[in-house]
Amino acid sequence: MKNASIIGLKEADCKNISEKLNTLLANYSIFYQNTRGSHWNIKGDQFFTLHPKFEELYNSLVLKIDEIAERILTLGATPAHNYSDYLKVSTIKESKEVSDGTKSVENILSSFKVVLDLQRELLDITGEAGDEGTNSQMSDYITEQEKEVWMYNSYLGK
Repeated sequence: MKNASIIGLKEADCKNISEKLNTLLANYSIFYQNTRGSHWNIKGDQFFTLHPKFEELYNSLVLKIDEIAERILTLGATPAHNYSDYLKVSTIKESKEVSDGTKSVENILSSFKVVLDLQRELLDITGEAGDEGTNSQMSDYITEQEKEVWMYNSYLGK
């Protein structure tokens, strides 16, 4: 945590935040791969609507994966990078339902629930620690994803 004092944070806070960010990173990575699987394998009359929407989503997820890993590095820790490690800590599980549009969208919504909950936990932790960098990042993600949840729910007619 060599960066902690330079960026004005406590070493213990950086460690705690980095651990939670690594959990978020694991969940994003599984979410990303599930979305890629749906993009590749979607079939049926929803194909032309969902195929590009899933591509848009996985492109957004991969950017966030990189930003989260870089934030972990900024805090002086090491981002996890093995899928075997991700699978151990991720609440999001690998999806087998990747061809059915409705099931894929439901899986995406359930994945958003997981990452939104984790990001809100990070808001609390980083607020107490005075970690404006991570706090702002999580706030931006939440704002964007709440709109995505609305859109995917609207697609399902909810």
